[in-house]
Amino acid sequence: MSETDEAFGHPEGRAAALAGLPDRISVRDYRTEAEIGAFQAERGLRQGLQFDVVVEVRAAGAGDDVDAILSYDRVTEAIAAELGAARHDLLESLAEAVAARILAEPLAERVILRIQKLDRGPFALGVEIVRAKGEAEGQGGALPRFRVVLLGPGRVPPEGLGDMPMIALTAPADLPVPAAAEPGAARRIALLAMEQAAWALHARHPDLVPVASRTELDWGLRNGQTALWLPSRLVLNTPGAPEARDAATLAAWLADTLGAAEIVSVGQPEPVALVPVRALP
Repeated sequence: MSETDEAFGHPEGRAAALAGLPDRISVRDYRTEAEIGAFQAERGLRQGLQFDVVVEVRAAGAGDDVDAILSYDRVTEAIAAELGAARHDLLESLAEAVAARILAEPLAERVILRIQKLDRGPFALGVEIVRAKGEAEGQGGALPRFRVVLLGPGRVPPEGLGDMPMIALTAPADLPVPAAAEPGAARRIALLAMEQAAWALHARHPDLVPVASRTELDWGLRNGQTALWLPSRLVLNTPGAPEARDAATLAAWLADTLGAAEIVSVGQPEPVALVPVRALP
């Protein structure tokens, strides 16, 4: 039998195949709604999703002690937490992220996960993955200490900030941008103006590396990279991200969300943030 047949098949067929394998818990036919999809038509549209999850667990000799087992609630909470933390274009990336959250549980050893879209036609579209502890993306542990650097137009991170990794966000140049009465379009235009400024800065300073995704940001921080943040992808794909269109607000949001050690503002007003902020001329 295949991995998914063993996990999701009929109990009679699974019984012999599972003999001698680790204990498993399962959550099946878990249905919810979320905004997901790579097409523009799927923006702002909630779609029905179904999750089927089987988790291989390390035997703990729990007896009847509920605190010594992996609770089903931890599985459903992992799904809800990921859907609340990020908007995914692909079922594949959602599956990776949910698997990573489940495998962060101490007793979880391996997860077999199926996610299906229910509203794209008279059928279900889905993806199935199998991941073991340490294999799912996002299981890299805590980030190192880092700082967010807010740069005025044309400014670069000053010397003396190289004692920890950094993520830089540059404010756009004071140039005309297209006007848009529709808030969503105006927001995208403002984000793209920051990205244009970042690419222009990168052209002058190639050691500043443009990055867009959370995965790229995490990798850069773990490898001592000075990243130039291109904010559109993360801002637009994160539920609850600020609607504000200024670089200071976005720098504060990024620093607070990722747990930066501080924000350094270079040639810009100090943003209001939960983390310490200092300004340099």
